[in-house]
Amino acid sequence: MASTYLSRTPASAGNQKTFTWSGWVKRAKLTDADAQYMFCSLLGNSSRYSLIRFTATDEIGIFSGLYTTGSTTTQLMNLQTSAKYRDTSAWYHIVLSVDTTQATSTDRVKLYVNGNLETFDTGFGSHLLPTQNSDTFFNSTYTHRVGSFNGSIEFLDGSMSHVHWIDGTAYDASAFGETDATTGIWKPKTAPSVTYGTNGFFLKFENSANMDLDSSPNNLTFSTSGTLTQTVDTPSNVFATLNPLYPYTSTGAFTNGNTAPSDYNNTQGIVGTLGVSTGKWYYEVKINGNAPSEIGMVGWGARDNGAINYSGGEAYDYCRYLLYANYYNNASATAISGASAYSSGDICGCALDLDGNKIYWYKNGVLENTGGTTITASSTAGNYFPLVRNGNGSNIQCNFGNGYFGTTPVSSATSDESGLGIFEYSVPSGYYCLCTKNINLLEYA
Repeated sequence: MASTYLSRTPASAGNQKTFTWSGWVKRAKLTDADAQYMFCSLLGNSSRYSLIRFTATDEIGIFSGLYTTGSTTTQLMNLQTSAKYRDTSAWYHIVLSVDTTQATSTDRVKLYVNGNLETFDTGFGSHLLPTQNSDTFFNSTYTHRVGSFNGSIEFLDGSMSHVHWIDGTAYDASAFGETDATTGIWKPKTAPSVTYGTNGFFLKFENSANMDLDSSPNNLTFSTSGTLTQTVDTPSNVFATLNPLYPYTSTGAFTNGNTAPSDYNNTQGIVGTLGVSTGKWYYEVKINGNAPSEIGMVGWGARDNGAINYSGGEAYDYCRYLLYANYYNNASATAISGASAYSSGDICGCALDLDGNKIYWYKNGVLENTGGTTITASSTAGNYFPLVRNGNGSNIQCNFGNGYFGTTPVSSATSDESGLGIFEYSVPSGYYCLCTKNINLLEYA
């Protein structure tokens, strides 16, 4: 949602003492100079505001206050978690429940993460609780924004799903989520029994033709700034992305929900977030913009830690050079008979067979290495992860089954074996996209 947000200015105030915000959030960018806002009510540029956000140091912050001339801020409520929320491969369920009418101060603000209540003895590094019966600026007639502070800075970089705003009732996390009886994982209640109140809403983000549709009985209207891109990556089924937390030898940035490196223009290897040790798996990479340099690569690698100096440089790396007709393994190049260099707009499909210990590359849907390339058995190497390199000036975009290259949807929309992934070219029979449902199906059957 970076640089994209929703906004609405209520026609009348609701309950500014009692309310609930519930949302599923998957982060993308971390360690930003600015905070990233999930929800904010703001008058003017920065005079009166209430908010819930990720801080610049990755905690969850809750604030309500007034800014006056002379750079003086009067704080009405200010809490910040001790824990940092830096997992870009998972969804967080965050619930803020406020009722300032409560006699006990610690009952006035409650924060739940993945169903667990943050306690004041260990959960918050610092906190200023609101006085009894005090008003916040939530449910005021100020502009409320989902995914931004004031519409020009401090956007949420990531994805959101099932965002509820409740006017007049303080619910706990169990109203919106529950523990799966089979897996023990906290999951959404898709149709919770809640009362939304005057200014309440429910944003599912599931209608591709109307992404800002309010599914609550209020049917409120929002304004969307920027472009909301729909994703099949959900709290119930997480898809692989590129991993910004892996210990790289140099810095870099990612865009589009961590599916495209934006400034890796050296030999830096980039690893995916999900690894596998059995089964058959597939993903695609598109060359967008510049033609690939000699160090742009696509493949798989088995490694659990340590910085990647370059893709293809280790014993368990198998990476297709994009500029040449060969692949690299253990710092040694091997020719691929009949293969050719990639150009801008070409798509490399990469299939990994850990049952037969083979890897296959497909250029624009056509198999390049007939018969496949033999790889070291996964039992020896450990989990295999997607492994790519951007190259000098090239721009690669990965599709792990989400159905997009950057913000552009694939044109063919073919499916993997499970029917969960969406790809440009036909997926080889029996191969699956990298997502948690498929990994659970194949790895832990």
